[in-house]
Amino acid sequence: MKTNHKEMTIPSGGITLFAIKDVIDKPKGIVIIVHGLCEHCGRYSHVVSKLNEAGYSVYRFDNRGHGKSEGERTYIDSFQQFIDDMDAVVQTAKNENPGMPIFTLGHSMGGFISAAYGIQHPHLFKGQIFSGAAVMILPDLRGLLTMDYKSQGKNRIPNSLAEKISQDPDVVKNYQNDPLVLKDFTFMLMGEVFLKGGQWIEENRAQYNYPCLILHGGNDQIVTPEASKTFYESIASHDKTLKIYPGLFHEILNEPTKDMVIADITHWLDLHV
Repeated sequence: MKTNHKEMTIPSGGITLFAIKDVIDKPKGIVIIVHGLCEHCGRYSHVVSKLNEAGYSVYRFDNRGHGKSEGERTYIDSFQQFIDDMDAVVQTAKNENPGMPIFTLGHSMGGFISAAYGIQHPHLFKGQIFSGAAVMILPDLRGLLTMDYKSQGKNRIPNSLAEKISQDPDVVKNYQNDPLVLKDFTFMLMGEVFLKGGQWIEENRAQYNYPCLILHGGNDQIVTPEASKTFYESIASHDKTLKIYPGLFHEILNEPTKDMVIADITHWLDLHV
């Protein structure tokens, strides 16, 4: 199958976002990938290849302050900036593929961004897929809700996620050695996304009404599987599927059994296209 791979930039909120599109002839639909904290969209090339093979064109981008996108590294003024940036990418994909069904695939923080976007924009997609999505205030952070994170907003927290992302030692090593994977993140991002944003999701998730596939690793030590379970139970969607993979770590798309997970995703897409 011939894939047209193109790197591009998309303007959003005073910066430019780095994006990649891998489009095929006569796709069944479009999938937009939204990556997680400290990583970048280049880590999803194997997922893109599988989606292309299954008949889907794919758009992906680096969140502001991440990867090759502009913006101060891992700093945001508000979690809404991430959602507005996603909108710039969604509108680009929509304009370039009129009438085509569009889906999103959001991992971890990208799952938070996708879910928040889905609440704010209820009629754009055919469905959304979540992988280890941070769609609640995580238990370890609940005690920090009253913290004045803005007063130390530029201070940085080390990225200590590497050993917890996957059981595949090569994935861990590549993550540690990847120059585009950031080694720390700001208090401001932590507070805006994982405190204020998590609280916003909890207060608004009952309005969420998209068909959705919610996937999580049963041994996820970064985002508790309870986040996905609670989201599944709280949303308004009738067409919703929750799948917890026993024993899998946080990056289910980078585990040794990743092909099984991606096959579950393409099967769900085929049912909803």
